[in-house]
Amino acid sequence: MAINKNHEFEDLDGIKCAIVERNISAERVQFLKSILIHNGYTVVIVPATNSVAKNTDGEATVTDEATQPQLFTLGVTDVTFNAINAIFGRALKTEEGKIVTLAYWQQKDTTAHDDIPYFSDNSCMN
Repeated sequence: MAINKNHEFEDLDGIKCAIVERNISAERVQFLKSILIHNGYTVVIVPATNSVAKNTDGEATVTDEATQPQLFTLGVTDVTFNAINAIFGRALKTEEGKIVTLAYWQQKDTTAHDDIPYFSDNSCMN
């Protein structure tokens, strides 16, 4: 059982894992996998279970796997891992040796600007 929604863990392929992200694309898997392996974590990836979608009438329907892109669940074998703590605790590094920032983790930036504090808001600097 998870402590809270940000620290989930479960068995993936029979291995107890901390869940990093669920329902992610193959491209996102490769991005996160490279960061986590570089930082010494053992990564476990499994296909996501069928997702439930709501149709226009508001009824829940199981989506057709043939029309949906393949999604995955990514976890690490270190059950103490928490992505939020790792990012804001500046515990993860890129392959270039920079600190992984939230924008880099979310793939909003292509490079980690670890010289800019995560709490910096350029809109209030005027």
